[in-house]
Amino acid sequence: MRYLRLYLCFLRFSAGKSMEFRVDFFFRIVMDLAYYGVALGFFHLLYLHTPTVAGWDVHQARVFVAGYIVIDAIHMTVFSNNLWILPSLVNKGDLDYYLARPVSSLFFLSLRDFAFNSFLNLIFAGGILAWALASYPAPLGAASIVFFLLLLLGGSLLYFCVHMLFVLPVFWTHSGQVLTSLFYNVTRFMERPDRIYRGWTRLLFTVLLPFGVMASFPARLLMEPFDPWILAQFAAIVAVFFLLVIGVWRAGLRAYSSASS
Repeated sequence: MRYLRLYLCFLRFSAGKSMEFRVDFFFRIVMDLAYYGVALGFFHLLYLHTPTVAGWDVHQARVFVAGYIVIDAIHMTVFSNNLWILPSLVNKGDLDYYLARPVSSLFFLSLRDFAFNSFLNLIFAGGILAWALASYPAPLGAASIVFFLLLLLGGSLLYFCVHMLFVLPVFWTHSGQVLTSLFYNVTRFMERPDRIYRGWTRLLFTVLLPFGVMASFPARLLMEPFDPWILAQFAAIVAVFFLLVIGVWRAGLRAYSSASS
């Protein structure tokens, strides 16, 4: 309950902060909506030339696209601003102020800034997902859809963990720009069905950098016959990366040179 009350304080602070910069507020809304339009338009054009991609028809692809749009919207709303500022806090020694607080520093620094402008886009993303599910030609079932939504939350957690692992080397390198730029480039691999990857690329994007898992596995578990191996692999990857973030965070704190040192 203490952490819940703290998060509600984060929300109140973030709401006031968002409205102080109204131009940025509306610009980010337009930017994200353009991204959603490009994502949907890409697959629409693709299916004008082929009936299936990686074994999925256009209706299945829409659910998949809507899924990764929701994952991206959750990340932009809940986590992105916090991870963006973390390297600056480390380099300037301002991290000290957060380490001295009587709460988990990882919780505080990961969740303190809630992007309300992106939250509006999360609502739009949810609408796109609702449209994709409603227009799906086969019955899906309420329980299956709820399970799918929970898996998307797991994909969002995995997306956060991978992003954090690209940020945390700042404790040793003191520069996060290169890895941050690399992260935003490789996120594009989340936007493709996992079955297009073969050989070493499949190992890379489903295990080492599991962008191919985040949206594809939830979509497969929803639209295809249930495969417990896919679910077990998804759960294991999320758990391993979450534990890896905690371990690297603790190692980074031990290597951190504070402003007072």
